[in-house]
Amino acid sequence: MGSGFSAEPPGTISLSRRQGRQRSFARRGPARCSHILALSRRVLVLLGSAAPTETTVLEFSSAGICIAYADFPPKGSDRGEPILLIHGFASSHVVNWVNPGWVRTLTEAGRRAIAMDIRGHGRSEKLYSPEAYHTELMADDARRLLDELAIERADVMGYSMGARIAAFFAFAEPARTRSLILGGLGRHLIEGVGLPLGIADAMEVGSIDDLVDPQQRTFRAFADQTKSDRAALAACIRGSRQTLTVEQVAAISCPTLVAVGSRDTVAGDPQTLAALFPHGEALDIPGRDHMLAVGDKVFKAGVLSFLARRP
Repeated sequence: MGSGFSAEPPGTISLSRRQGRQRSFARRGPARCSHILALSRRVLVLLGSAAPTETTVLEFSSAGICIAYADFPPKGSDRGEPILLIHGFASSHVVNWVNPGWVRTLTEAGRRAIAMDIRGHGRSEKLYSPEAYHTELMADDARRLLDELAIERADVMGYSMGARIAAFFAFAEPARTRSLILGGLGRHLIEGVGLPLGIADAMEVGSIDDLVDPQQRTFRAFADQTKSDRAALAACIRGSRQTLTVEQVAAISCPTLVAVGSRDTVAGDPQTLAALFPHGEALDIPGRDHMLAVGDKVFKAGVLSFLARRP
């Protein structure tokens, strides 16, 4: 999907806001992109059950960090309501949003879908200092992506760690958040931090056979399956352990959907979190755990219904 890219960005908005957190972080190899020229690669991805489709992965510089993303146009009539998709830990835009059919679901509903690889993941730049993964910094990457694409306002949807980033984005950028969709994240947005620090340790052991804890084994197996940079993932877990306060959640006034699998032991209760948002609602995904809820048909139907109902 898509017909290539232009070396000139389609339009930019000033990047001068809130850049005080720019710092130097440990990295391997030179930065691969600049504000002037975006590089692209063509990759084959599977859109639902459709035949493999050639799409373009673009890259841009977010305050010196190379961030990869894909921009999927709507099919048929364009609603003019783009949605930004932010994937979870050890995943990528392909694994989280393309392969489970989300991109197909959203674009067939007339929505432009922009899916990013968060720093340290997918085709984005790998960093090895925990402080490089502060959730505010990753929310800034999302903001700068909208700047890069000259998108003033979007629905913002994240899953698991991506949901945490989406919530931080919505708190910092209320005027740019049409609605907020949090998948795989409930009360742990405000208490606890979801994945335990032991997951970082699991990324660093020599073999999955050295692990006994079921949760450690699950996430290590997932990281191995997605061929992730495990050193970057360990730094990410250690650096992204921020929460929002109850007062901060209450300040997010956009329509908000909190969707969690009924067997999810990672996310925390969705009902209590949804009740804290001024315009929040919860969606239970029956019989699904943290991993299997991602592509569930109840989740997709609930999101489409929410998007159709919200102002």
